[in-house]
Amino acid sequence: MNNNTKIPVEVNPDEDTEWNDILRDHGIIPEKPPSPSAQLEEALEEAVRKQHENRLENKDIDELDALEDKEDEEFLNFYKQKRMNEIKKLSEKKKYGSVLPISKNEYEDEVTKAPKGTTVLVHLSLQSSLQSRLLGSLLTEVARKFPELKVCDIPAQRCIENYPESNCPTLIVYKDGNVLKQYVTLTQMGGNATTLKDIERILVDLHAVGDSDKRLIINDEDEDSQQARSLRFAKKSVRGKGDNDDDDDDDDFYD
Repeated sequence: MNNNTKIPVEVNPDEDTEWNDILRDHGIIPEKPPSPSAQLEEALEEAVRKQHENRLENKDIDELDALEDKEDEEFLNFYKQKRMNEIKKLSEKKKYGSVLPISKNEYEDEVTKAPKGTTVLVHLSLQSSLQSRLLGSLLTEVARKFPELKVCDIPAQRCIENYPESNCPTLIVYKDGNVLKQYVTLTQMGGNATTLKDIERILVDLHAVGDSDKRLIINDEDEDSQQARSLRFAKKSVRGKGDNDDDDDDDDFYD
């Protein structure tokens, strides 16, 4: 009998045995993959750690002040300074605050050549359009609430000759001379029921406003006011232009 005969031995590389450890050390079998439960545990621990480290990330100055007796002073001061720097940076950007009516000749200077880093919202408007008047009202609130954004209004057909009335209102969002997004009518926002919250969601999606910006929080009174206004617009659109009390409704809207 030949003593050099090699007998194949089956090895399960997933088994946790001393023999497998020797084989792994010599590179004969691959390293045992970590167990899914161990990976999950590690991921959960990492998530908890990050959550704890970032627990002050979205708190404002007043909320940080209220934690003086509960948090480490140096850690707290770091976030206070961070908030103050953010406030300072934001205040430096507050150049606008109201809707700017522009003409076709002013479009390039006011929109495509706006200061670098400035987000510009352009409303191609049509006064006879119900949705355009709604959007105009909402953009007035946006301009006041986010004065670092530049909000412009130009009658659509003065901007683009023979621009279809059915495309009004059109909202174009620019940054650094480039079009980020274009919305033709309010269909993608909420139609006649569009609210300030819908516009804010667009601003967040386009990174024009940070998703943790405290100004995005709308209190219940504002919500009720928006819903009432949206309902009034919806009713008016159902009645149509032929109704005799259109003028009265218009006056109510601009009160």
